[in-house]
Amino acid sequence: YSLFLEYNHIILYSLSIMRVLQIFWSYGLRGQSTRQVHRKYSKVLGIETSCDDTGCAIVDTNRNILGEYLHSQQQIHLDFGGIIPPVARDLHKQNIDNVVTQALQRAQVKLNDLDAIAVTVKPGLPLSLLVGMNYAKELCKKSLKPLIPIHHMEAHALTARLVDHNLQLPFLVLLLSGGHCLLAIVKNVNEFLLLGQSIDDAPGEALDKAARRLKLKNMKEFRNCAGGQAIEKAALKGDPRAIDLGTFMTNYKDCNFSYSGLKNAIRSQIIKSEKKHELKGDEIIPEVFDLCASIQYALTKHICTRVQRAIEFIDRTQLLPDTNRTLVVSGGVASNMFIRKYLSLMCDEVNFKLIVPPPKLCTDNGIMIAWNGIEKFNEHIDIFNHLDLDKIDIQSKAPLGKNLSSQITDMEIRCPSGFFNKIFEENR
Repeated sequence: YSLFLEYNHIILYSLSIMRVLQIFWSYGLRGQSTRQVHRKYSKVLGIETSCDDTGCAIVDTNRNILGEYLHSQQQIHLDFGGIIPPVARDLHKQNIDNVVTQALQRAQVKLNDLDAIAVTVKPGLPLSLLVGMNYAKELCKKSLKPLIPIHHMEAHALTARLVDHNLQLPFLVLLLSGGHCLLAIVKNVNEFLLLGQSIDDAPGEALDKAARRLKLKNMKEFRNCAGGQAIEKAALKGDPRAIDLGTFMTNYKDCNFSYSGLKNAIRSQIIKSEKKHELKGDEIIPEVFDLCASIQYALTKHICTRVQRAIEFIDRTQLLPDTNRTLVVSGGVASNMFIRKYLSLMCDEVNFKLIVPPPKLCTDNGIMIAWNGIEKFNEHIDIFNHLDLDKIDIQSKAPLGKNLSSQITDMEIRCPSGFFNKIFEENR
C-alpha cells in the first residue's frame, strides 16, 4: 500500500512539473520578453503616432503590404503655423480607431489572424506616443497577441529592407526628418553604431521655419505645401549660388550636424532684404526663389560633407565590408530630390550605392512600424506577452545605438568643401 501511495505521488509530481513547463512555454517568463517558437510565415500590425500622422499597416514576412491606412494632420497644423502637441494628441484619439479598422479591412484579415502587434513607443511627442501605445495595448489584451515596442528611428533605418530584398546588413544609414538628423551604421535589427547627430535643430525643422519666415504660404502655389515641400518647389525657380549663406561646423572634425547657423543666416538675409525693399506685413521679398534655392544648396552641402567624413571613417576602420558599401537615406527630408541627387553623385565618387525608399515610405507611416515588427518577430527580439504590457512605456527621447563620435573626432579627418563644390559645378 505504501508503494502504491509513493507511486501516486510521483505521478502527481510529474504532472505538476509538466503543467509548469506548459505554462512557461506558453507565456514565457514573467518580467522578460517572450521568446516563442514562431511560424515561418507571420503577419504583424504596426501603429505609428509619434508626431502628427496616425498610421497603421499590416505587413507579412514575404514583404507584402497587406493593408494600410494613414490619416495626415498636415493641413490642420499648417493652419496653426506648427505642430501643437495637445491638438496632435486629440486628432490621434479621434482617428486611431478608424485608421486601424480601415487597415485591417484593406488587408482582409481579422485581429485574431495576426501574430503580433507593433507600436512606436520612442522617440516622439509624449502625448502622441501615449495614444498609439495605449491603443496597441488594448488590442493585445483583446486578442491575446504579443506586443513589440518600436524605436521610431530604427524603423526608418530598416524600411529600405522591405523594398530592397538584396539589402544586407551592415550598411550606413542617414535619417533626415523634421525632428531628427542621424548618421549610423546598422549592424543588426537592434544594433546600431551612431556616427553623428544634430547638436541642435533638425533639417526639416529648419526648412519649415524658413518657409514660414519667407511667408511662402501666402503664395497660391505653396498654400497647401508643408514647409520643406514649399522650399523645394520654390527652389526650382531660383539660383542655388545666388546668395552665400555660409558653411557650418568646418572646424569640427566629427560627423555631427548643426542647423542653427543656417537658420540665423536665413533670418538675417530676409531681414536685410525686407529693409532694403521697405516691405511691410505679408509682402514677400523679391529674391524669394533665389533664397530658397540657396537654402537648399547650403543644407545639402552641409549634409554631404558630414556623410563624406563618415565614409572616410568607415574606410579607415573597415566597419563595412567592401562588398556592401551602401548608404540608405530615409526620413521625411529624404523625399527632397535636390538633396537626393547630390547624395547620389557623392556616393558615385566614393564607390557607394545609394538606396532611398519611395517617398511614401520616407515619411512617418504604419508600414515601417509593421516591418520593423516583422524583423524583430523573426529574430525573437522585444516580444512582450499580453500579460507583460505594464513593462512597456513611452520615451520622448531615445538615443540610437552606441555613440562613436569621439573616435571620429580623434582621427581628425579633413573634408575640404571643394569636394562638394566640384560635384555641384559638374552636375548643376
